[in-house]
Amino acid sequence: MTALRRRALLAFGAGGLLAGCARPDASAIEGGFTGIAHERGHRLREPWPTRAPDVTRRVHTLIAGGGIAGLAAARALRQRGHEDFALLELEDTAGGNSRGTHIKGIACPQGAHYLPLPGDDARAVQELLEELGLRRRVAGRWRYDEFTLCHSPQERLFIDGHWQPGLLPLQGVDEGMLAQYRRFADLVRQARQAAHYAIPVQKSTFAPVQLAQDAITFDAWLNQHGLNDPALRWYLDYGCRDDYGAGLASVSAWAGLHYFASRHGFQAPGEAADDEGEDAVLTWPQGNGWLAERLAAPLGDRLQAARVVGRIAPERHGVTVDALHEPSGRLERWQARQAVVALPVWLAARVLDPAPAALRARVQNLRTAPWLVANLRLRAPLQDRPGAAPSWDNVLYGAPGLGYVDAMHQGLSPVPGPTVLTYYRALGDVPGGRAQLLRQPWTHWRDAILAELGAAHPDLIEKTERIDIVRYGHAMAVPVPGALAQVTRARAAARAGGARTEVAPLIFDDAPRLAFAHADWSGYSIFEEAFTLGDAAGAALA
Repeated sequence: MTALRRRALLAFGAGGLLAGCARPDASAIEGGFTGIAHERGHRLREPWPTRAPDVTRRVHTLIAGGGIAGLAAARALRQRGHEDFALLELEDTAGGNSRGTHIKGIACPQGAHYLPLPGDDARAVQELLEELGLRRRVAGRWRYDEFTLCHSPQERLFIDGHWQPGLLPLQGVDEGMLAQYRRFADLVRQARQAAHYAIPVQKSTFAPVQLAQDAITFDAWLNQHGLNDPALRWYLDYGCRDDYGAGLASVSAWAGLHYFASRHGFQAPGEAADDEGEDAVLTWPQGNGWLAERLAAPLGDRLQAARVVGRIAPERHGVTVDALHEPSGRLERWQARQAVVALPVWLAARVLDPAPAALRARVQNLRTAPWLVANLRLRAPLQDRPGAAPSWDNVLYGAPGLGYVDAMHQGLSPVPGPTVLTYYRALGDVPGGRAQLLRQPWTHWRDAILAELGAAHPDLIEKTERIDIVRYGHAMAVPVPGALAQVTRARAAARAGGARTEVAPLIFDDAPRLAFAHADWSGYSIFEEAFTLGDAAGAALA
């Protein structure tokens, strides 16, 4: 997904919204949990069937995992004329954290909802956008599709009872607060001068200064530099949650700096952007589901959905993969010459038999963040508080969630009407967050979301028709201290030479018939990381 945000509580507290005054009844709102079949993944907690397979199938190349990395690998194979492959996907549709859906006729995301304009390090992503007609040369300059670039206004922040443009808190800025904003901006510029922070990560310099940042938390690094302004720290915490699913007390200082240094830097109020235009993003009503749908469309019956991969066994002359077909209960055995393992690292370590040493090393100290994504279908526009106009991204200062995006923001209708608001909450720092996510009933999350967003929209309950909630138990890897060092070791262990792509594929000597591809191998989860690794894996095996 690209990703999601924050930590402090609203001054009045979510509970205060439900007490002390009469509020509309939410019981008439339809909805429930959707999008993820948790029981399928949880089958791996049980003993795997030992009976003979019900059917055996053969392909030259097998791809395990249909997220962005797996879809990118399939595209790379097809581009090189390699058509004898199959892709096994756990859910009913491919896309992983980048899937979309429709609610009563309105498209909306179920996960990641935008793609920043890719820099020159992400050439595979640039080529994909050219292939899809979203990027082209005009008079020597790159131009992006105007309908896909996020329309203005792009983002706003609800703080002290009104909306302000932009997400960096500006309420009550004084000289001390401004000095801290400028100090952090200077430190980001210094970091960019000292080392290359790249997307994809594999094209970074991995300089000693970056590995030193990787050894401590972002919180500790800020303390070292005397950056303690509450508004600045809230904003930085928000950014970490946005990309990493956990806040500045959890992620490494390298990750916290990478968030800014790999893109458009950090601008204090009144400063010009370091890289003009690079803060623009591409977005669609269904979020990155639009991209996933176009990657999956050419696959036809090579995309084998509803398959629980329970065992991957690399052998001398090939690879054997056992999978359970959920609708029929059949145990399938797939035999291939080679395979792309595009599964989350923690899952790959569970099903590989045996797991290569680099995979065992990468899964150590791996931490994943659970996520909640809720789509609220509204029958009519909401009342708004004073200040900045309704935007694509709408964030509430200090709230436990990450705000919401408006699915109809990219529409061209001059009159606002029904829409879907997609709300995000990262639980990477919440004690027992994964258990809470899976055990609490839908009504618990419904009421919490309505209470939180009701601070900015008092008529939210009466105008909400339906709330569909997607729960990701292991949404993404969190770049905790030591994650970059693990990425470095995995790169060093990969086979050298033979790569025909911008980054080396992850193929290891003790599993030469397997190529690994998942954003977990980059230390954190965004589209560019997953796509680049998938593209490299598919190209290496084509």
